[in-house]
Amino acid sequence: MGNVIVLGTTNSATNLDPRVGTDEASQKIHQLIFNTLVHIDSQLRVVPELAESIDHPDELTYIARLRHGVLFHNGRELTSNDVVYTFRSFLDPTFKGRSGAYRVLAAVNPLDAYTVQFKLKNPLKSFPVNLVMGIVQAGSGAANARAPIGTGPYRLKEFVPDDHVTLTAFDQYYAGRPRNDGLILKVIPDDTMRGLELRKGSVDLIVNDLPPDIVWQLQREGRVQVETAPGTDYAYIGLNLNDPILRHVEVRKAIGYAIDRDAIVKYLRRGFATTAVGIVPPMSWAFERNVFDFTHDPAKAAQLLDAAGFPDPDGAGPLPRFRLSLRTSTTEVYRIQAAAIQQDLARVGIALDVRSSEFQTLSADVLRGNFQMYSLQFVGVTDPDILRLVYHSQQVPPTGLNRVRYKNPDVDRLIEAASAASDDQHGRAFYAEAQQHIAEDVPYISLWYKTNVAIFQPDIHGVTLSPIADFTFLRNVSHQPGASRAGS
Repeated sequence: MGNVIVLGTTNSATNLDPRVGTDEASQKIHQLIFNTLVHIDSQLRVVPELAESIDHPDELTYIARLRHGVLFHNGRELTSNDVVYTFRSFLDPTFKGRSGAYRVLAAVNPLDAYTVQFKLKNPLKSFPVNLVMGIVQAGSGAANARAPIGTGPYRLKEFVPDDHVTLTAFDQYYAGRPRNDGLILKVIPDDTMRGLELRKGSVDLIVNDLPPDIVWQLQREGRVQVETAPGTDYAYIGLNLNDPILRHVEVRKAIGYAIDRDAIVKYLRRGFATTAVGIVPPMSWAFERNVFDFTHDPAKAAQLLDAAGFPDPDGAGPLPRFRLSLRTSTTEVYRIQAAAIQQDLARVGIALDVRSSEFQTLSADVLRGNFQMYSLQFVGVTDPDILRLVYHSQQVPPTGLNRVRYKNPDVDRLIEAASAASDDQHGRAFYAEAQQHIAEDVPYISLWYKTNVAIFQPDIHGVTLSPIADFTFLRNVSHQPGASRAGS
């Protein structure tokens, strides 16, 4: 097969148009076929990519100046017309794509062949993160869904839904030809089968698509390489603050002290995670570590429950102080995690009913506030503005993501000040204080940050993982002659 890299993936892409495909599998392909005006760096800052610079002359205006000489796969040079075409799609009320994030956008105009002006309806300091969007060719329309033409390091050769995507290296890529000749992304839905394909040597590389138990087993066998890096996915328990029991902060803290998060990380995640302190990930420029945090302390939990007016009716006996329910998904690893939490809470006198359901049902109930506690993840957290979406009192669904109905005027004020700050240094101070208040109020119980994991054959070279585990590194991956492979 020459210097072609075969990746094992869980799901098939659904739509190769970056303006439309929202599923993770499609977005990974977008990263390989297209480029974006900006990208997210290792500190989760927005930095230029196709844009040489992004200027912000006033609070409603952003100006992108484009690189010269960037070619599409059909040989045509990228210009401002392509950028305008891409983003004006989201202003078309008939366009069925990712328009929601661009509601703040009023207009997109070409100033010259290499300069684009974005006009906003109202100030939004975090707007540049929305420029992480693959640029499609002007006039390309719906063809991008199955036959996309981008400027990225790879061009599409074949897309067979639910089976594979084949990409070939683009020789004229502006940042240099990839170090391999192409990629095959092979869909293998079953966890065990993906592990077996890696063992057999018919798959070169798997990124974040194996459960911790299988990664741990493969690592112990020692026939493949394992690369890890801190990730941004954040697992947590949301607590309904309108609930008559959970509205007591002492109860929320007691639950946090009762849960053995270290055991969850060590045994259920097999060490491929770290305990979390908040939704903003540790590598972010806005992260604040000096916040209230939990240790595993059942005695402290019992004291807090007593202080909140929920004494244990029979001491160490079987009767609970009260009963709560935890909503979680049907995925096995999360059902096992919920069972561990159930045992931890039972030890301090809290009876927990675990109710698992399909993700769509769980998500709909959470949005409606139909829960006492729920367990979910935020995936790919990059922008500290997530604090506004999740914790500002005006962001209760359907407006935003404040699903636990959290209200703190000080937090609202700090988040608004951070959004209006003149630069990151000033914004960081406000974000830090907001994180301290939020941690003390315990609207969420932080569980863990996911560790990104790549597992690959011994002859594969050049694997590196970013915090968001994007696929852009694949252009630097190659087979190394002479190294032995698993299954050989």
